[in-house]
Amino acid sequence: MSTASFANRDDIRASFSRAMSHMYKTEVPLYGTLMELVAEVNDGVMTHQPNVLESLKQTGEIQRLDMERHGAIRVGTALELATLARLFAVMGMEPVGYYDLTPAGVPVHSTAFRAVHEQSLQTSPFRVFTSLLRLELIENDELRTFAAQVLAKREIFTPRALELIQQHEKDGGLSETDAAEFVQQALETFRWHNTATVSLHDYKQLNAQHRLIADVVAFRGPHINHLTPRTLDIDAVQVGMPGKGITPKAVVEGPPRRNCPILLRQTSFKALEEAITFIDESGSHSARFGEIEQRGAALTPKGRELYDQLLNAARDELGEFPNEANAVRYAQLLEKTFQAFPDSYQEMREQGLAYFRYFPTDTGIAARNNGQLSNDLEQQIKAGHVRFEPLVYEDFLPVSAAGIFQSNLGDDAQSHYATSSNQDEFQKALGRQTLNELKLYADTQRRSIETVINLI
Repeated sequence: MSTASFANRDDIRASFSRAMSHMYKTEVPLYGTLMELVAEVNDGVMTHQPNVLESLKQTGEIQRLDMERHGAIRVGTALELATLARLFAVMGMEPVGYYDLTPAGVPVHSTAFRAVHEQSLQTSPFRVFTSLLRLELIENDELRTFAAQVLAKREIFTPRALELIQQHEKDGGLSETDAAEFVQQALETFRWHNTATVSLHDYKQLNAQHRLIADVVAFRGPHINHLTPRTLDIDAVQVGMPGKGITPKAVVEGPPRRNCPILLRQTSFKALEEAITFIDESGSHSARFGEIEQRGAALTPKGRELYDQLLNAARDELGEFPNEANAVRYAQLLEKTFQAFPDSYQEMREQGLAYFRYFPTDTGIAARNNGQLSNDLEQQIKAGHVRFEPLVYEDFLPVSAAGIFQSNLGDDAQSHYATSSNQDEFQKALGRQTLNELKLYADTQRRSIETVINLI
């Protein structure tokens, strides 16, 4: 089959994202309610803040806003992780970044599978935060051996999904018909199962070690545990959730509210308590929840260093893990410390704190036609011939991810691990190296500058 006959990987990803959203809305009805609230808030922002609407149109993000989702999944073995990497590759998704969540008391390390080129991201920005359980962190030797044995017995992919993955690797792509079948087969890996593979007694032992360990080990599949829409005003969503019958978590994770958003802010509603049939009796389990995100500017290494410094200062002054009891004080501390971070895109660009995309203005195009342009980008910006917009942060924050996990596992799930980060071991399990997200942003910014210079 010729390459031209293959289904476009970006289109496969978009189709999978739609199918996942439909499945999750059926499984978790509150997700549908959350989507309605997010749509209402986004419409309000675009109506009352024309500058935001103009920016979305300029960058093309308005086309991806309604379909933007990220999901999260947790697996238990190196083979599961490596096979997921192969599955995501069919959809043009690569592992970007390495996240160690153990410092925040969560026994996993993770990556984010997503598209890496700006054009592919415009087609479908779907991304999946994927975590691998660190079995070595189970303190009880007998329980650790038991968990490894349980995980070794399960198969989380359908036989047909594996066949289609192999076919994609052999041929270099899938036909439209096979791609449609692949989406349905791949979806089964992410589906919820209300039956467990262990006894209630064994589940309780795993749960006592860490609730996330029980969530990964006790089931026959790594169910999607949340699916996240993107909002333009997360504070409005946070305030609006109770009116929709949704109880939000106490703290919005990430930086404080700003005129010019940076990186990622996230909130969620508490995990559902769901009836489970164990192999010997009935019980319950909490795993799946709803999450919302607001994405801001991607920061440069210099910007990330400043962000981390200010976040750590706020947390050090708080002196404990952010929770419902200290939510107001934590928000106040964030507001105070982040006053040191410039809150205008002009200042952020001048100080090299964020990445940007560049676009010719109408006057710039007119000046080009009249032969009046300089080759100097900064001069063109000052002359109003080129405008800039911040690059959207496409990735995640380890502290925020851990905060979301912990809030839905319960404060009693907080653990302390004396182990160190192990990116080499994670990449060995993955079967390849993770990509550096900062390099990807730098490459996108460079391509944008080259394009705008060629245009004008």
